[in-house]
Amino acid sequence: MSGSRPAHLFIAATAHGYGHVAQVSALAHALRRRDPALRITLGATVEQGFVRERMPAGTQVLRRALDVPLPMDGPLKVLWEDGLAVYASFDAQHEQRLAEQRQLIADLAPDLVLADIPWLPLTAARSLGIPSVGLCSLNWLDILAESPIGARLPAALKEHMRDGYAGAELFLRPAPSMPMAWLPNGRDIGPIAAVRPRDPAGLRRQLGVDAETRLVLMQFGGTGSLVPPIDLPLPPKTMLLTPVPRLAERLGARLIGPASGPDGLAVADVLASCDVVITKPGYGTFAEAACHGVSVLSVPRGDWPEEPHLDRWLAEQVPFRSLPLAEFFAGRIAEPLADLLAAGPVEPVPATGVDETVELLWPWLAQRA
Repeated sequence: MSGSRPAHLFIAATAHGYGHVAQVSALAHALRRRDPALRITLGATVEQGFVRERMPAGTQVLRRALDVPLPMDGPLKVLWEDGLAVYASFDAQHEQRLAEQRQLIADLAPDLVLADIPWLPLTAARSLGIPSVGLCSLNWLDILAESPIGARLPAALKEHMRDGYAGAELFLRPAPSMPMAWLPNGRDIGPIAAVRPRDPAGLRRQLGVDAETRLVLMQFGGTGSLVPPIDLPLPPKTMLLTPVPRLAERLGARLIGPASGPDGLAVADVLASCDVVITKPGYGTFAEAACHGVSVLSVPRGDWPEEPHLDRWLAEQVPFRSLPLAEFFAGRIAEPLADLLAAGPVEPVPATGVDETVELLWPWLAQRA
């Protein structure tokens, strides 16, 4: 490739959750493989350990909130009334925040801004003449508008969000996504997931268990974690794996992920090779489970607008069961878990969205000065 300096990609990740960084990480690795000299800057509020586990080596991290997280009470319950106040307060300083993000992007001088899915970086980049692309299975305008507080969203907030998302060069909707039919720049692509080698035998060797032991990953993400009863009945010869220390202690499960130490098993590697994932509806875990052919036991969130679209898609890809929250807290997971263990694994869904996105983004990075 020609050019006197490496291409520079700025990834702006929402402050709401780690799943958005996980989503863009697969693309970052694919782009770095295309050009090993590619500079990547990540604007996010995630922990450094998660960045090391997910993002390419050498990624520069700016620990900066580019939007606001929805307040949560645990991983499933959104505090919608508090969220309305948080978003309204954030947007009340729109001009100041836009100016700050405009200055940030001007100082970074990237060749491309990729937002998953704060809206202000898209507006700021457009004002600077820098190409920008939105990427996500949802956007905050549709989430808020279809939520219990949707009728009370400030008009200015809706206008600013719509302007940011619709004004980007593209808004990529990886399967499974909310429809977002109103976007003039919307483009549907295949699933995006970090695909790791599926090696169940290798995972069992690392854990020191025999070939008959069934491995179940329990991860809910978000704030806190769901904690079922201590004496959680499980199917015979089943081991729970979790990245949450207090959950591991309570259930006698095996701790994995960054909290288990520098030599601990990466959550993404465990997901790729386990038998079942117990989780909540969320793009990252759902897409990665489908793209590794892993069965899913899901505890529904109920009032999350993206949930029906995720559930419908995943149920078409892998063995899938939805377990009501009351059943989960009562510890009644053995029967659905046994069904899923008997049904899977299945043929993985190709993660075609990664290569599709690389091809769509590449012209902007290839045209660097």
